[in-house]
Amino acid sequence: MVLLILATLLGLTATFSAYGKLSMNEKAAEMLHHIGLDERQIRLLGTTEILGSLGLLLGIWIPLLGLLAALGFVVYFLGAAAAHFRAKDGIKEMAPALLLFVISLVVTVLQFAR
Repeated sequence: MVLLILATLLGLTATFSAYGKLSMNEKAAEMLHHIGLDERQIRLLGTTEILGSLGLLLGIWIPLLGLLAALGFVVYFLGAAAAHFRAKDGIKEMAPALLLFVISLVVTVLQFAR
């Protein structure tokens, strides 16, 4: 049950984040440009988040896919935190990526234990 709740939370959060990237929301685009990304890279990240969310959803029935999607999010959000660190952002800017990294890690462990 915890796996289902956390995977759903992670998938919904990533989908919401993807919407901001794919629609080139002004606030999201400004922050991503700040860390050195161009529009093509921003859209690629949004697409990656959508695909990861779908992987988590399908992972309810296909455990291996759920595990791989969760692992992908671990790498994705660790990379996001590293990009903020490289841009010399503070903890306030890094916090969402770090929190989602931790949730992704927990989902990965729970998927692996299935």
